[in-house]
Order: sequence, then structure tokens, then C-alpha cells
Amino acid sequence: MRIVLLGAPGSGKGTQAQRLIDRHGVPQISTGDLLRAAVAAGTELGRRAKAIMDAGKLVDDATMLGIIRERLGHPDAARGFILDGFPRTIAQADGLHTLLAELGQPLDAVVLMEVDAELLFKRLTGRRTCRKCQRVFNIYTAPPSVPPPCGGQCETPDLFQRPDDSEETIGKR
Repeated sequence: MRIVLLGAPGSGKGTQAQRLIDRHGVPQISTGDLLRAAVAAGTELGRRAKAIMDAGKLVDDATMLGIIRERLGHPDAARGFILDGFPRTIAQADGLHTLLAELGQPLDAVVLMEVDAELLFKRLTGRRTCRKCQRVFNIYTAPPSVPPPCGGQCETPDLFQRPDDSEETIGKR
């Protein structure tokens, strides 16, 4: 199964991807997660991407395609994958088509998730992540329970808001 989930930030791509992972056992490939990992690792790409993401802009197409190519080469993606939020531009879509043709892995489906802008804003400004278990909550629609549902890893979640979920950055995105 090779699927692309498209939609605005906060449209539910990650939530639906997790459901597909649980059902089909293929990896979710989120360019946002890949970029955040590069930023955390302090790689050259990570430093370059951090400046761009902090400004609420998108990383260039060639860099994104290179990251996707590298990730699709991992053994866990051999049976399929879920691309979360990629491609975002026509050039990326064309590049992805060419890349998947080279790899002999055509897509099975592309799903566009459309959500009202007001609801997207509420979802994004309310999104919080636990520093300990990385579980995502929403303070408005799905707050953490007591105890939090993280498999007993966290007695009290240490929640933070991603910099790209601030009101100012959301307006740019």
C-alpha cells in the first residue's frame, strides 16, 4: 500500500496515517517529522531547514525529494508507505512521480483532506506534544486524561507547543 495524504497543517493527516499504520503496518513518512529530526540532529540540512521552518516557509523541492528518496530506501518502506503532507507543490508531485517510477513503486491512492480554516486554526493553536512520550494532544478537542494515555510512561505529561503552531506562524503557513 502506497498512499499520499494531502491537506493543510492540522487537517488530520497524521491522525489518519496512524490509523492506517495500525491497520496495515506500513510506515508513515512525514516530511515535517523528517525535517524536525534533522533539526534536532543539527545536520547541515537541519540547520538550513530550521531557519526556513521558523519563518513559516516551505523547504525547497529538490531538498524535499532527496529526503523522500533516502527515506523510501529504508527496509520498512519496502512493503509500502504513507506520505503525510508531501508533495505540496506541482514540482514536488512531478518529482515524486518520477522518483516512484524509478523505484518501481507507483502510488495506490492520493487522499485530499479539506477542513474549514477556522477549525484548522483551533486544531493547530491547541495542539500540544508530550516531551516524554511524544504523544500529541489538543487542549481544546482531545486534552490529555489523568493519567495520560501513554502506556504508563508519563505520570504527568510535559506538554509543549511546536513553534510552527503559534498564531503568527499559522497565519503564514
